[in-house]
Amino acid sequence: FDVLMSLSRLMKDGIGPGKTREDHRSVFMQLYSAYAEGVKLRELTIIVGTEALSPRDKKYLEFADRFEREFINQREDERRTIEETLDIGWDLLSLLPEEDLKFPSKEEIEKYHPKYRKRAQTL
Repeated sequence: FDVLMSLSRLMKDGIGPGKTREDHRSVFMQLYSAYAEGVKLRELTIIVGTEALSPRDKKYLEFADRFEREFINQREDERRTIEETLDIGWDLLSLLPEEDLKFPSKEEIEKYHPKYRKRAQTL
């Protein structure tokens, strides 16, 4: 099963003004990018082992594992709204260094990143 191909097909017609939340495209792009990096690192660990990875690399490896477990492997009886799905995406992205988040805007990060989300909701 090719997760990256499935994600790209799902995105093609499902986003845009009036269709979903404003951060949908940037969250998708960041999730896609981070997952691809995590998969690449997972393959590298077969050769060099996890002890050869940097702390940053280990975060991406953890991200890929949790992304598959918590985002992709949705239970059959689990029904998520797009907002819940995007929030799960942000929760996973919060595992990564904030400076690595290249696709979401500063405003989206301040509004949706778990580090800032509660503060933004109370304003």
